[in-house]
Amino acid sequence: MFRSLLFAAASAVILAACASAPEAPAASSTATETPVVKSTFDRAMGSVEELVRAGNTPIAIERLMQLAGDMSISEEERAKTLVLLGDYSLAPGGYNAEGAVAYYKEVLADHASSKAAGDAGRKLPGAEAKVAGYLATLGSATLTRTQEFNALFGLGRHQAAVDVMTAYDLVPDNEALLAMYQIGYLCEDSNLTGRAYDVTDRDGTARKVRFCDLGK
Repeated sequence: MFRSLLFAAASAVILAACASAPEAPAASSTATETPVVKSTFDRAMGSVEELVRAGNTPIAIERLMQLAGDMSISEEERAKTLVLLGDYSLAPGGYNAEGAVAYYKEVLADHASSKAAGDAGRKLPGAEAKVAGYLATLGSATLTRTQEFNALFGLGRHQAAVDVMTAYDLVPDNEALLAMYQIGYLCEDSNLTGRAYDVTDRDGTARKVRFCDLGK
């Protein structure tokens, strides 16, 4: 009986000690992560990709032009930026074939040792062929005013194309009108005068736009 009482007393002491002992903090399940700091180039590329996915190629081109002039990026990054400028200038919505040729040639002339120079060299002939096609259209004896507008706009001679459009009261297709809206020739503003053009964004938004420099 004495041994039973002794064991009971010892057990009570152990239980009391366990109850009063502070709990050890639970081990963290995740280690502290160091935030990733993106460079100016990486941030710009991310925004450019988002713009292109949304169908805002002219605005993406403008962002790339800003990046190309940023003195904080490396020569390799600048060369890659110029190649992308050429690519998007030739892509649907870019409307700047002559600009694409100039961008590729700039890479080959000023950044010949860059990795991007190889891309520029491979893509230059295609861009030059596209320019040659537009110029051939402009030189055609059977050239229509719509063909003249399309060739000028495709070359990147936007103001000349606008002059033809307004002089002959042309209505370009939705893609060209949307590009003109994104570039800044056309605006959605009830205070503007002149002819209105119906344009539909790629998200389905319908707009009625007019030339931005008329009526303000």
